[in-house]
Amino acid sequence: MSAVLESLGAEVEGTRTREEGVWRSAWRRFRSDRVGLASLVAVALFVGLIVLTALGFLAADWQKEIAVPGAPPTFLGPPPKVDAVAAAVPPGPNIDIADVDPLAPRYAEWARRAETYKTVDAPKRETLPFGGDRLGRDVLAKALRGSQTSVFVGLVAALVATLIGTVLGALGGFFGGKIGDFLEWLYSVFTSVPDILLLLCFAAVLGRGIGSVAIILALVGWTGLYRQVRAEFLKHVQREYVRAADAIGASTASRMFRHILPNVSHVILVRMSLLVVGFIKFEVILSYLGLGVGIDDVSWGTMLAEAQSELILGHWWQLVAATLFMAVFVTAFSLMTDALRDALDPKLRGLE
Repeated sequence: MSAVLESLGAEVEGTRTREEGVWRSAWRRFRSDRVGLASLVAVALFVGLIVLTALGFLAADWQKEIAVPGAPPTFLGPPPKVDAVAAAVPPGPNIDIADVDPLAPRYAEWARRAETYKTVDAPKRETLPFGGDRLGRDVLAKALRGSQTSVFVGLVAALVATLIGTVLGALGGFFGGKIGDFLEWLYSVFTSVPDILLLLCFAAVLGRGIGSVAIILALVGWTGLYRQVRAEFLKHVQREYVRAADAIGASTASRMFRHILPNVSHVILVRMSLLVVGFIKFEVILSYLGLGVGIDDVSWGTMLAEAQSELILGHWWQLVAATLFMAVFVTAFSLMTDALRDALDPKLRGLE
C-alpha cells in the first residue's frame, strides 16, 4: 500500500512540476507569436494612457470649452468667417451717432471703466488636433477620458463576471448533487430573461454611474462562463491526476484551483476577452439610452450619442475619434487573448 501511495505521490509531484513549467512554456510560446506580442504592446499603451488620464496628467481639462463650437480638425484648417451683420445690412449714409443719441460721448468713458473690472479670457482656438464638439471641448481629450471610463467598466465588469462564473462553475462541476442542481436553477433563471431586459431592470434599480454599470454588466454576463467552466470541471474531475491528488490527501480547494483550474484557463481567458468586448458594447447602449455613466462624465458611448446630432451639421470627427479608439483597443485585446489561449491550451502544448 505504501508503495502505491509513493507512486501516486511521485505522479502528483510530476504534475506539479509540469504545472509550474506551464507558465514558463506558455510565455515562450506567447513571445513567439508576433501578432500577440504586438497586441500586448498596444493594450499596455492603452493602459498607460488610461493610468495617466486617471492621475490627471492627460485630459484633465476635457470639460473646458477651449475652442469655438464645432472646431474642425487641424488638417481641415480654420472655419470660414462670415460677418453675418455686414452681409445682411446694406451700406447706408454716414450718420454721426451723437446726432441721435445724447449719451454717445459718455460711451467711451463707460467702456474704459468696464475694462478695469473685466477679466480677459484666453481666446478660443479655431482648430484642434481631433476637432472640437458642439460646445468647443477637445475631442481628443474626451476620447482619452472616454477610454478610461469605457475600458475600466469593461475590464472590471469582465473580471467580476469571470470570478463569479468561474467559482460557481467550479462548484457545480466539481461537487454536483444538490449544489449543482441549485446552481443550474440559478443559471436557468438568469438565462430565461433577455440580457437587455436584465440590464434595464438592474440599471433602473442601481441608477447611473461607473460603478453601477460595472456591477450591472457583471450580474448579467456571468452565465455563459459558468456553463463552460462547469462542463470543463465535469470532464477533468475524473482525470487520473485529480484522483491521484485526492489519494495523497490534497484538499478540495487544491484539487479545484491548483490542479484543474490551470488546465481550463484557456477557456476562461477566451470567454473573458469576449466579455470585455461585449461589456464595452453594452456600456455604449446604456449610455446612449441615458442609463450609463453620469452626465458629468464621458465615455465612448456618450461620445457616440453626441456625435449623432453633430453629424447633421457635418461634424464627423467626434464619431471617428470614438470609433477609432474603440476599434483599436477591442481588436488588440481580442488578438492578445487569442494568443494567450493558444499558449495555455493543453492540447497545443502537448501535455494531454
